[in-house]
Amino acid sequence: MTTADTEDSIPLLATDEPAAFELFNVEGKGNAVLVCDHAANRVPRHLHKLGLDDVRLADHIAWDPGAAAVARQLAAHLDAPLVLSAYSRLVIDCNRPLHSPQSIAEKSAGVTVPGNLALSQNARQARIDAVFRPYHDAIERLLDRRGGQPTLFISVHSFTPVLDGEPRLWHIGISWYRDRRFAHLLFDELARSGDLIVGDNQPYPIEEVFDYTIPEHGARRGLPSVMIEIRQDGIRTEASVQAWAARLARACQRIEAAALATGRA
Repeated sequence: MTTADTEDSIPLLATDEPAAFELFNVEGKGNAVLVCDHAANRVPRHLHKLGLDDVRLADHIAWDPGAAAVARQLAAHLDAPLVLSAYSRLVIDCNRPLHSPQSIAEKSAGVTVPGNLALSQNARQARIDAVFRPYHDAIERLLDRRGGQPTLFISVHSFTPVLDGEPRLWHIGISWYRDRRFAHLLFDELARSGDLIVGDNQPYPIEEVFDYTIPEHGARRGLPSVMIEIRQDGIRTEASVQAWAARLARACQRIEAAALATGRA
């Protein structure tokens, strides 16, 4: 029986496996909500690691190394609720529109993903229903609960130091979708120190054809929103994670009033 056949006949997540998302500091009273789309490299047991070995699953193709650790500490500093994905982006990418070829990637960074080849529509729908929808429903419920409370919407990611043989010199990137005001406040605050190379819509811009979370939850609600991308070689140790989380928290706190005002303008 193939992986695709198995997905058609067995629930994607066994009853003893983690839910599709993790909530952290859900009762946080601060003025930010954080999300981490690529927090984990876990694969549902019956998908048999999607045919990949542990080395591949530890790589960036499966998740954003270090992003979840920074997101948790940043959420604690800001007293912000945080929603984290609990399964690998290779199972289904929670930051890709469902129509995107990268939603369930057959190949990532030149690596073929055997368990994603020739999936039936039922198998694809099982991943949507078990992983993608519950994660985004959790974000929706969290934002709904806040009612009219002013909210900064922040998505935390990490990026590789080298892509296609080219070094990526930014230490951190701040990306925005349509409304750049919050992003530019944060960009200016981080750049002010003079010891960082900060990307403006780098290394990735937010585009509706490629990105889902901020257009769907941030822009649709009119929330000041940014995607933070941290270079992975800067968050490999606990000390560096703590330092980045503290630095980002200070920057967010300094600009918070001005950033919140962009959501009302």
